[in-house]
Amino acid sequence: MAQTAFVHSTEQEPHRTRTKQILKSHPEVRSLIGKNPFTFFIILGLVGLQLGLAFLVKDQAWWVILLVAYGIGAFADHALFVTIHEVSHNLLFKRKAFNTLSGIIANIPSVVPTSVSFQRYHLKHHSFQGIQELDGDLPYEWEVKITGRSAIMKALWLLFYPIVQIARTFRLKEIKPIDGWVILNFLVLAVTDSLILYFWGWGSIIYLFIGFVFSVGLHPLGGRWVQEHFLTVPGSNQETYSYYGNFNIINMDIGHHNEHHDFPSIPWNNLKKLKNTAPEFYDSLHSHTSWTKLWLKFLFDKNITLHSRVIRENRGAVTITDLATPDTDLIASEASDKKISA
Repeated sequence: MAQTAFVHSTEQEPHRTRTKQILKSHPEVRSLIGKNPFTFFIILGLVGLQLGLAFLVKDQAWWVILLVAYGIGAFADHALFVTIHEVSHNLLFKRKAFNTLSGIIANIPSVVPTSVSFQRYHLKHHSFQGIQELDGDLPYEWEVKITGRSAIMKALWLLFYPIVQIARTFRLKEIKPIDGWVILNFLVLAVTDSLILYFWGWGSIIYLFIGFVFSVGLHPLGGRWVQEHFLTVPGSNQETYSYYGNFNIINMDIGHHNEHHDFPSIPWNNLKKLKNTAPEFYDSLHSHTSWTKLWLKFLFDKNITLHSRVIRENRGAVTITDLATPDTDLIASEASDKKISA
């Protein structure tokens, strides 16, 4: 039967516990933690690809722009979103500023300034998973009511998912919504959008915008948002799922979501190594092998709704101040232990 309310958990989020267990059994996984500056070159390549395609389709018919945006642009933008995700955990460079600037560059083809805001809100999702006032990945109740069980409404929800994500930021507490970095992100996108519009015209802007919308919404890639935290296995309240399908090849293993939540300080190129190092902790968990299949299941299975999520009030021993150094799953874990013992 379809969920008529969120599933409430009295436990704190599950990943911190598993992190400690893995470290105890496999202390060698500490060697997988680090930075991957090569990701910056991936950003440059993907930005170049998107801008090049925007130039090539600038005078094409609307249907050509739509097909190229859906068939190529969405994949490039989704991969860029993965790099922005890496930036949010400071996994490119040691200096946080260099990571943030890299994210702003990766954001250019998306037309809409989102990188810096995502960088801020995503860290709260990790530390306060399932807590509505702090986890921007959770839907509003009005989202649930409007979407319901209808395939058409679910499709519209996916289509407008970028707007929905922006709207959720107004619900979140303990977060400063605007600062100099947010303003810089806005200004850079405003300048680049204006230059593209002036020199290449509306065709290029429309191509980039459509690619951005499809990359996080009404597209088989949208199965990723269902995969990560929706309760999709009947009878199970497992709240985080990994994906081990072929789309990982072009999306830098972003599907290894349990692995990433357990160790947010491990860059994308080492997530598969983490799974292979500690298979006993991951092989027993439910996982997915097809985003496309899951995307279609979400649309047409009336038993999966936006209520198919776990929420909680228990934030554990972590406070906002523990997030001063974001790439510290080990530090946060040890700080948590000290507070509990005190």
